[in-house]
Amino acid sequence: MDCSVAQCLEVIGEWWTMLIVRDAFHGISRFDDFQEKLGISRSVLRQRLSRLVEHGILKRTPYLQHPVRYDYQLTAKGTDLWPVVSAMRQWGDRYAAPQGPPVRLLHKSCGAVSDINQVCANCNQPVNALNVQLITDPGREDLTVAQSRHQKVV
Repeated sequence: MDCSVAQCLEVIGEWWTMLIVRDAFHGISRFDDFQEKLGISRSVLRQRLSRLVEHGILKRTPYLQHPVRYDYQLTAKGTDLWPVVSAMRQWGDRYAAPQGPPVRLLHKSCGAVSDINQVCANCNQPVNALNVQLITDPGREDLTVAQSRHQKVV
């Protein structure tokens, strides 16, 4: 499918995969620590970690030789998933956490509890679903893109 969202989901769209990435952002890097924190079966964890390594999201580095044990560290490609994980956390905090957010982000630079907001890289103004329009990239076939009517959010 010629869709970047579909291609992204092909790599990271499975439940355990995103939780592994989340935990990697929280500093977990060893197989046994992922397994203990997530309660995931060892075989499923092994498969998900291998896939993340295969796709360049995690890098596997040995830290013990006998028996061989590995650290799994986020690569640049993996750290680029930060906005995805943050958006999912913020959505969950807002709509799926009846007791309130289980964790908050403390911005180290200013010391404030903060959320992540998307802004335009050109003008620094907020970007959201109501103020953008999809256009086809030059060189691509002209894809028919439905234009939303920007209905009022209720």
